[in-house]
Amino acid sequence: MTEKVAVLLGGISAEREVSLLSGQAVLSGLKEAGIDAYAVDIRDFPVIHLKDEGFTKAFIALHGRGGEDGTLQGVLEFLQLPYTGSGVMASALTMDKRRTKLVWQASGLPVSPYVVLNRQQFLQMDSSRLIQQVAHLGMPLIVKPSREGSSVGMSKVEQADALHSALEEAFHHDDEVLVEKCLSGPEFTVGILGDEVLPSIRIQATGTFYDYEAKYLSDETQYFCPSGLSDKQEHYLASLAMDAYQALGCSGWGRVDVMMDSDGAFYLLEVNTSPGMTSHSLVPMAAKQRGFTFSQLVARILELAG
Repeated sequence: MTEKVAVLLGGISAEREVSLLSGQAVLSGLKEAGIDAYAVDIRDFPVIHLKDEGFTKAFIALHGRGGEDGTLQGVLEFLQLPYTGSGVMASALTMDKRRTKLVWQASGLPVSPYVVLNRQQFLQMDSSRLIQQVAHLGMPLIVKPSREGSSVGMSKVEQADALHSALEEAFHHDDEVLVEKCLSGPEFTVGILGDEVLPSIRIQATGTFYDYEAKYLSDETQYFCPSGLSDKQEHYLASLAMDAYQALGCSGWGRVDVMMDSDGAFYLLEVNTSPGMTSHSLVPMAAKQRGFTFSQLVARILELAG
């Protein structure tokens, strides 16, 4: 039977615009590879009817809630329609940064110090009590919603008096917020394709940190691949990324984000189970270093669909 692939894009999350860009790039790549593929915006098309339209596989190019959090994966499982990326459990788990950290801690993997605050605590505490809650982390801090991606609602706090407004912004996006110690070293990201770890990428943002603007809008953010690590460090980082990925039950493909501190130690940040595939995206950059064209990359991701 000839394959007919639905490239699922758009959706209704805060990352809709990025998803539209990712999806169109994926669609072009699949068509270039000779695959019969069509764009399907799940905001406008009921996913439950994919099989009725003759689709035999789904390439998930959605980011954030409703596409990357296990809900869509559950529908596709119900339809018995093979799809790209991780399954229901891993997708739900990786969307929740707090619970991701708990799994990593239980697995003996390194995470930076953090505090979790819920909306009720935020509303009941004045600024001085909030500052007390996170004082042991020191400054600067990173404040972010527990269940958003692409750095949506994320802030860097340099001074204690800016904490309240940063929390307020994060609570616009979620009922649970993470406050993390901000590490001073560079950020790295490691793509995973099947059982293959791609070369690491070092990210150098021109602003105060790697936020939404640096990820998707700025042309000044610099990416280094090869990342400049020694062979020993690169091997360790690849092993750490795969351990982190497997601890969460991820499969297919994904991207592990990592920070280095001033002493050269690595700390895990999060896993993206449906990474961006835009002109600024990182998995295509790492795959290119390994010899993949974009078209070959998306065809390989589709091949791994289960």
